[in-house]
Amino acid sequence: MSFHPIEQAPGRLNRSELAVPGSQPQMFEKAAQSDVDVIFLDLEDAVAPDEKAQARKNIIKALNEVDWNTKTMSIRINGLDTHYMYRDVVDIVEQAGERLDLIMIPKVGTAADVYAVDMLTTQVEDATGLTKRIGFEHIIETALGMQNVNAIAGASKRNESLHFGVADYAASMRARTTVIGGVNENYAVLTDPAEDGSRQVHWGDMWHSAIANMVVAARANGLRPIDGPFGDFSDPEGYKAAAFRAAVLGCEGKWAIHPSQIALANEVMSPSAAEVDKAERILKAMAEAEAAGKGAVSLDGRLIDYASIRQAEVLVEKAKQIAA
Repeated sequence: MSFHPIEQAPGRLNRSELAVPGSQPQMFEKAAQSDVDVIFLDLEDAVAPDEKAQARKNIIKALNEVDWNTKTMSIRINGLDTHYMYRDVVDIVEQAGERLDLIMIPKVGTAADVYAVDMLTTQVEDATGLTKRIGFEHIIETALGMQNVNAIAGASKRNESLHFGVADYAASMRARTTVIGGVNENYAVLTDPAEDGSRQVHWGDMWHSAIANMVVAARANGLRPIDGPFGDFSDPEGYKAAAFRAAVLGCEGKWAIHPSQIALANEVMSPSAAEVDKAERILKAMAEAEAAGKGAVSLDGRLIDYASIRQAEVLVEKAKQIAA
């Protein structure tokens, strides 16, 4: 291992993250009663300009009065290039900071963007006497943000997670697609002709590289990588497929833009009983091997070693976190 230690962000359960518009207070109670892990009350894209001031008031009232139980609560503020952002931070942290866990910063482009919000948040916390420090979630959704993702990930001790904002990222990249988080038939490989002249088409994942880059930056800085939205909430199988792809790459959660997607995210981002059982057997087998002076052993016909222990511990710890 490197001599450089990686400080891990707080170990919040973040399998599912529900977007709730701040301009729709009638949705707050239902969100609070759902099985979602994290809720972000939105002040940005889901709120029209002439509704932003009222949405901010709605969120302050809701944070103070709604019973959110043990859910992690976040707000998505407006972008740093707008005149709404500073008031989002100041008003909400001043008036409802005790129940706020995270601030989601959209379209983060540089480490300086993180510093700016950190400075403002710190001043409000200190002025109001808040004893806890609010964490940051960053949406990587522009070409600039992806270029600077490593610097962004390490820009603040408040950082907890990176999120892939696929829709705005596609727009920023001028990608030829109008879907949100789905696949594209033109991003495919055509096989050479078979003997009978037939050819097969294998669709690919056009977001693979971007998500993988974000995951590396997140994990290298002890943060949680979270996959963003899947726009077609009438396609649960498509959602699960996208979530599985992200999970395989290392993401530990996915957005839900509709309540029906919460259970899907929780299912995909939770280790199965079979996976947990195998992980526990690996830990047991390696403990026995270590007692016998061995550094590796065979289990179910496969070699396991100390790297296997680290993989197994991740699954077992996640299962304990979910059970709690």
